[in-house]
Amino acid sequence: MTDHDAIATRLTRARNTLRSGDADALVCFPSSNMYYLSGFEDEPMERHLFLFVTPDDTLFLAPEMYDEQIRDESPIDDVRTWSDDEDPTVLLQSIGEELSITGDRLLVDDRMWAMFTQDLREVFPEATFGLASELLADLRIRKDDAELDRLERAASIADSVSESVRTLGKDAIGMTERELAVEIERRLEDAGGEGTSFDVVVGSGPNGARPHHRHGDRAIEAGDPVVLDFGTRMDGYPSDQTRTVVFEGEPPTEFEPAFDAVLAAQKAGIGAVEPGVEAREIDRAAREVIEKRGYGDRFIHRTGHGVGLDVHEPPYITGENDRQLEAGMVFSVEPGVYIEGKFGIRIEDLVVVTENDCRRLNRSPRTWKPLDGV
Repeated sequence: MTDHDAIATRLTRARNTLRSGDADALVCFPSSNMYYLSGFEDEPMERHLFLFVTPDDTLFLAPEMYDEQIRDESPIDDVRTWSDDEDPTVLLQSIGEELSITGDRLLVDDRMWAMFTQDLREVFPEATFGLASELLADLRIRKDDAELDRLERAASIADSVSESVRTLGKDAIGMTERELAVEIERRLEDAGGEGTSFDVVVGSGPNGARPHHRHGDRAIEAGDPVVLDFGTRMDGYPSDQTRTVVFEGEPPTEFEPAFDAVLAAQKAGIGAVEPGVEAREIDRAAREVIEKRGYGDRFIHRTGHGVGLDVHEPPYITGENDRQLEAGMVFSVEPGVYIEGKFGIRIEDLVVVTENDCRRLNRSPRTWKPLDGV
């Protein structure tokens, strides 16, 4: 299936859902939703740039400087443009009247800036509003073959860099977290990755006990457990994997039992994945292992999150999510234990639900010990 074929299929599904639901139109803003439905990608900016999808029509409202770019990147050929000396809300009003959406229920992009949602409310005062995720989350949650291929290639690159950087051994001692993060970024690019999925995490020693720590100026010391969490992108689709390693020396005495607990919890979580199982059962399987080993109060976040065009998207692997898993869903399984002031441990792989169980997208060694040259 070509990209244009995939987009046509996605638009058909979106239109059919609009026809059968209680909303009349989607209004997307530069985001993963716009890219998913059109193939056009751009950063949010202060100019009005929308994608309208109704049961019968799809069109762009865009600054005229984007006309050629949109037509080149997207199969959607209806592009209505406005110039910098025009008021875009006039064109917005005209489009609303043409599409007969002035008094309908509009689903606006979840990430649309408030200044634009306010314009929509002022131009369409009779309309009611919801979020695009009401419709698109369910369409995007199952990945097609092309999406899975991109996710798997991105995961393979992250795996290769995970393995290569862990051969640094004693050469990593004395590097700052920031220096190692830059090195990881360079290796991802050299391996063919397209940037990073998110800001690289290098959490050494006590910094590893902060799950949202990125990287700083702390120098890595012998015996430090170091949390390495990073990924890259392939054709817009990200990877996301975490390993906890000790580059040189002996870790704290309490480290190995905690590491073994996290590794066993991840194995239990992944072992519970199959179609029809509720997402919360994956969380429960992983969490029970950690609780039984005495670290229950040290596992302070959800067990996983969906991955697609966004690094964090449904399905969320939490204790409250009763969504049944389906073939094509991709998500992380990443239990962790965090000992404040000492160290943190997290092991993360992406998995895709298959017709019978699941398949890991990450295959690099999960050991905390240094790797020999690869």
